[in-house]
Amino acid sequence: MNRLIALMLLSLTAGHALAAGDSPALIPAPRKLECREGTFNLHPKTHILADRASQDTARYLAERLRQATGYKLKTTLGTEPRKAKGAIILTTQEAKAALGPEGYELIVAPDEVALRASGQAGMFYGVQSLLQLLPPQIFAAKPEPGQAWQAPCVWIEDQPRFKWRGVLFDTARHFFPKAEVKQLLDVLALHKVNMLQLHLTDDQGWRVEIGRYPRLTQVGAWRDEAGFGLDPKLSTTYGPDGRYGGYYTKADIWDIVAYAAARHITVVPEIEMPGHASAALAAHPELSCSGGPYTPNAKGGVFAGVYCAGREETFEFLQNVLAEVCELFPGKYIHIGGDEVPKDSWKQCPRCQARIRQEGLEDERELQSYFIRRIEKFINAQGRTLIGWSEIREGGLAQNAVVMDWIGGAAEAASTGHDVIMSPTSHCYLDYYQSTNHATEPKAIGGYVPLSKVYAFEPIPPNLAPAHQSRLLGAQGNLWTEYIPNFKHAQYMLFPRLCALAEVVWSPPGARNWEDFLRRLPVQFQRFDQLGVNYRKGTPERIGE
Repeated sequence: MNRLIALMLLSLTAGHALAAGDSPALIPAPRKLECREGTFNLHPKTHILADRASQDTARYLAERLRQATGYKLKTTLGTEPRKAKGAIILTTQEAKAALGPEGYELIVAPDEVALRASGQAGMFYGVQSLLQLLPPQIFAAKPEPGQAWQAPCVWIEDQPRFKWRGVLFDTARHFFPKAEVKQLLDVLALHKVNMLQLHLTDDQGWRVEIGRYPRLTQVGAWRDEAGFGLDPKLSTTYGPDGRYGGYYTKADIWDIVAYAAARHITVVPEIEMPGHASAALAAHPELSCSGGPYTPNAKGGVFAGVYCAGREETFEFLQNVLAEVCELFPGKYIHIGGDEVPKDSWKQCPRCQARIRQEGLEDERELQSYFIRRIEKFINAQGRTLIGWSEIREGGLAQNAVVMDWIGGAAEAASTGHDVIMSPTSHCYLDYYQSTNHATEPKAIGGYVPLSKVYAFEPIPPNLAPAHQSRLLGAQGNLWTEYIPNFKHAQYMLFPRLCALAEVVWSPPGARNWEDFLRRLPVQFQRFDQLGVNYRKGTPERIGE
């Protein structure tokens, strides 16, 4: 442990991304990296040369560099060698197709930087690595006078291990305004994360505007207080009338989706069904099994709201909602939840029991499968793919559904031809405690997932046969927010554990090394300081506990 402390102290005092005698502090670790002699010096006359396909990425890089350096670097169309001396070159020409659309090759030499990628996602990720090669102050919001902007000379060949590198952000239990979601997107981009699942509806709140059903946000987006036994002063999301909550307008969603797309992040909406529906049923009680007034606990506790599976009005409502959701979110996937569905109301409901008989179903478990399958047909008709939590396997898995595994079933789903995303509670629930000493940590939902355990996560289940491993899309960290009422707290729970998970899903297993990760982490902390990101600080033994 003394050696780890020494390594971290060395990195903390280095002041730039390359500690003496060590490789650059890149997170996630690249697939291949070769250190070379010399440094590249960024100066006010440095040009950014980019081919036509890479113009947007070049402008992104120029703006990021301008904020910290004050340099208004010119971006020029073209990559001819005669113009390239002392320049940063972004080009798709001669890119290695084998690296795929998210891969890149980066060569930093004393007289130029050359970044090649076949796709703009790869180009963008190469830019993130280039930024991490520069001093951490490159992430400052305003110019740093007197700072030398040098990057060590390297050769990097890189590509992601998995297609799905995701984070879930629960905005239903507590509302986080658009500006905070955009701040999160910036930090996800730094880590080469490419999926943000926005948990938009649950028992405690409905957070997305649906034009056809205005009561969903007029009623379902608000409750009397923060709830969950939390100090109401910990959050500021109160409406003019004193009610707690909020929602994203359609304009907000379009802005978030566009901002994410510019960073090559797909926003995946989660609209919960058939359970976790109390907020929707408070607005539309006619969709419950009782059909009468629905008054959930206004304090934000645990509810048991379930749509009536016997009413045709339920499916008409959900299809209308999902049609608008598809207009707001252009990505391939729509997440419908499907987890933790209490079936007592279905057992007592004459309409649900009639549905079971009419459809020749065996029980309420098969009624849940009927519900999911029917919704999947509609989602597929919109050209989208349904994702659900582990429980959508109950009663039979829908034909084209993707399983997000949090409590098991990944190997079985993959072996029957379904895509799978790993998100087990054991390694990926970032709302769990980071220490066994709860007195030193903010209140959490329970559990224990330290940084070291996240870093040790292997997404491919040991019982998944090699022939079916291509069905494993990747993995995702989940931040449920029952006990996280503000954004600083959310950042504290995410970081640095998300740094570890980003390396798990991006880097090849052979590039991962716990001791080296701890060496690189303090430099990432310096970047966080520049970005204004809150994170869990501490000595190596505390960080890794």
